[in-house]
Formats: sequence, C-alpha cells, structure tokens
Amino acid sequence: MLPRCTCAATVTAHSWSHRVLVAWGLLLVGAVCWPFLVPGELLWRDMALLHHPGLTATNFGLGTLPARNAPQDGVLALLGGDWFARVLVLTSALASAWVAAKWAHTPLTAAAAMACAVANPFVLERLLQGQWSLAVAAWLAPVLAWACLNQRRATSWLALWASSLTPTGGVFGVVIALVTGRFRLAAGGVLLWLPWLVPALSNNSTPGSAAAQVTAFAPRAEGFVGTGGALLGLGGIWNADAVPASRFALASLAVAALAFMGSRHLEHACRRPLYLLAVLGLGLACGAWLFPSALGWFIAHVPGAGLLRDASKLTLLAIPLYVAGLGALPNLPAAVGLLACLLQAPGAPRDLAVLAPRSEQPVVDQQLVDALDGRVAFFPDRPSLVSLPGGGVAVDPYSKALNKLESGELIVDGVVVDQAQPAHVAADDAWQRRDMDALEELGVGAVVVDSRIVAETAAPAPAVPWALTALWLLLASAAFPLARQAASRKPGQSSPTST
Repeated sequence: MLPRCTCAATVTAHSWSHRVLVAWGLLLVGAVCWPFLVPGELLWRDMALLHHPGLTATNFGLGTLPARNAPQDGVLALLGGDWFARVLVLTSALASAWVAAKWAHTPLTAAAAMACAVANPFVLERLLQGQWSLAVAAWLAPVLAWACLNQRRATSWLALWASSLTPTGGVFGVVIALVTGRFRLAAGGVLLWLPWLVPALSNNSTPGSAAAQVTAFAPRAEGFVGTGGALLGLGGIWNADAVPASRFALASLAVAALAFMGSRHLEHACRRPLYLLAVLGLGLACGAWLFPSALGWFIAHVPGAGLLRDASKLTLLAIPLYVAGLGALPNLPAAVGLLACLLQAPGAPRDLAVLAPRSEQPVVDQQLVDALDGRVAFFPDRPSLVSLPGGGVAVDPYSKALNKLESGELIVDGVVVDQAQPAHVAADDAWQRRDMDALEELGVGAVVVDSRIVAETAAPAPAVPWALTALWLLLASAAFPLARQAASRKPGQSSPTST
C-alpha cells in the first residue's frame, strides 16, 4: 500500500484567511473564465460551442475525420448544447483552485499555488487556441494527482472522467493514475477512451506527411527563454497567435524554479510521483523538439500517435508538481512566486476577451439544418475555417450542427500539413461533373451552396452511433458508490491504494 500524501491544514474553515482565499479563488476563476459566462454561442479557432449541436455521426467520432473531438462533441449533442461546457469549465477551474489551497500550508503559499493552478500559461494558450476541453484537463491534472495520492476515490474518478472529454486528457489522466499507483483507476480510465478509440481503430489514417505535421506543430521558442525555456514555463504552443499578448516568459521561468525549489519540502510519497510526471512531460516535450525525426517516425508507424504531434501539450503532466511545489514554499519565496505567477500574463482577462460570444443570435441557419434532416451535406465552396466578425477564425459551426462532409485539409504557414480526405476530393470531383450517382455512392444526401440546397440524392442519413458516448456519460455515476464507501469507512480505517 502507498502512504497518503498529506499536508498541513491551510486555515480553519471560518477564519478571515479562509474567506480571503475563497474570494481570491473566485477572482482568479472569474478573470480567466469570464467569456464562458457571456450569453451567446462561443466561436474561436478550434472552439464552436453551439446551443443546439446536431446528433450526427460526425459529432460521435464516425465522420470522415479522425475522432479528435470525441466524446466532447457527442456529449454536447446528447446533453443539448453549450451549457455543459460552460459548467465544466467553471467547475474544473474552481476545483483546481480548491486543490491548490489544499496542497498549501499557509494562506500565502495557497494564494501562489492557486494562481499557478488556474492561470498558468498552458491553460491560457489552450483557451486562446479554442481547446477548452484540454484546458479543463489541465485544471484537473493537479486535482487528479492530489486525489490519487490522498486515496480520494470518488474525486479521482470524477477528475479522470471529466479529463477524458478530450482524448489527450483521457490518456494523460491514465498516465497520472499509473504513476501515482492507482492501477485499477487507470484500468477504468481506459474504458473512458472507447468513444474515440473505437472510431480510431476503424479510421486511423490522416492523409499527409508525418514530418510536415511534426514541423508545423513543433514547440515554439519565446523571447528571452528560447524553446526549452518556453516548455519549462508551460508555454511554447505551436501557434504564435494563441499566445497571450501580455505574455512575459521570464516570469514563467521564475515560477518553474520556485516550484522545483518548493518541491523539496514535499513528503517523499508525494514528491516522487510528481517528479516522475514532470520529468515525463517536460522530457518528452523537449525530446520532440530536439529529435523531430524520431517523433515523425513514431507518428508514421504507431497507430494513434498523432495525438502527440502537438508536443507542447505534454507539459500538462508537470502542472501538478508546479502547484504542489509552490504550495510547499516558505512564505517569502511564496510571495515572490505569487508575483511571478501574476506577471506571466498580467493582461490575461483582456487577452481572453476574443473568446466571448460576439452576438446572442444563432450562428447557423436552423431551417437549413432541419431541411437536411441528418443527411450528409457537401459544401463545395465553404472552408473548414470561417472568418469571424471583428477578426479571427473558427472551425465552421455547420460541422457541429449537421453531417458536413469535411475536407480535413490543414495548411500551416503555407504548408499542407493534413491533406484533404479522399471522400471530400471524390465528392468535389463528382460535383464538378454533376455526377449525382457518384455523390449518392459517397453517401452525400445534399449539396449546399450559399446556405441553400441546390441538389439532392437518395442517399439516406447515416446512423447516429451514440452508444459509446452514452456509456461515457453513465460511467460518471461510478463516483457515487465510491463516495458512499468512503463515507461508511470507520475513522482511522485505511483503504487499499492500488485502486
């Protein structure tokens, strides 16, 4: 059995410092998550959160593209819209702040740890890339690590479940469970992969060069710190446009140094797995940067390895150590750490304003969606990324509202990273020839130009493969018997830690 990873109580529940920390946590979460409190549909880069996403095969991972957004899109479709994403974003950020305070031993160290947990560069960059579910996984990484190390079974399962809304979060969550010795939890976590793993086994290939993918998504250097320093500071996302305008990378290096300094004060049972997670995440991210050809070979030859082509996201595994390390500092270094955390992106609330909805009006034509009635639609001239009012781009919201035959072509800095899907190329060729029989054989039920159906075939609407996503939702209920078991355990009675 593994010993618990304990720490001294931060403050009593009714003290003034407790109230100050609660206010501080709410302030941090509000500063980062405020766009998700604004009414309207959220569109920005990889994010398209609609009020009424479609119950389509694409949203459940069985479209023409790899199931990178499963079970996320299917969950939102089953639950009826963006409200679940908003709730999950807010609760995950609050949970991260709460656990950061639990990991600290004084109010000042708690304030520093909370700032690191909620508003670190990884979270800010992923939000600005539109990867809100990956930001959720980053917030929950310290929650999951803390719960695993302290034998909080229900909390650890809920954190792992919510993290697995995105494939990356699900894989990293299982890694955290394994490193902290929670092997049965890790085995259960693999079940949470099914909504994307099953489609991936049937549609694993992404046309394109693995070398081009690695180059396009390589970690990016930042001013004064280079690529290695950017990764150590939990930054370095491939897209320079997703970096907060107020980013100050040198402050992130100070946060990293102080976190490693504070980690020396952690108990051995806590320190060792957190070190291993950080070394694994930072080491692999740096390895991908230093040896891109090796990563390219890995992606080309190992099924599912394309999940790691965006190598900077591996640094997520270091977040638990950074949070716990800051929480273990003496007060004076903790004050410096708090200042450094705030200086990493001092204008973050303003930088994140681009995420806020631009209008309360729906962004898709519901009459068109109803007319298509679940059939696969081919849009000859509509791109995968659409321009937004006021600047910026977002994934086409119609790809979330209906069965759109997607191209999947991705161009980064003028280089084709992902080639167009063969089905889309064939449909485009058939439409150019006005060959409706060929379109029907491809499963295309309608052709849409300028938001109007201009041609139709007899191709039926594809079946909606909702079962695995529904199973994913039901698996959250496993936390309830775990919570009852913990509540019924006698005081002082230990539990096995291999679960």
